[in-house]
Amino acid sequence: MRKLYKKLTFADRQLIEHMSERGEKPKAIAEKTGVHVATIYRELQRGEDGEGHYRAEKAQQALFC
Repeated sequence: MRKLYKKLTFADRQLIEHMSERGEKPKAIAEKTGVHVATIYRELQRGEDGEGHYRAEKAQQALFC
């Protein structure tokens, strides 16, 4: 049976930001948030600031622009 898709919430994005700041690998972040690792890679690109850091706020805003 296939997994159901899960939309990332702002709380998930904050967790991704926190874990990426600590240097966690995308696979570990994916397991913790319950999404596919490819989703994490796309999310890290979506929320990247000018210095190469992931920002949950920027990623959240990117969805509505």
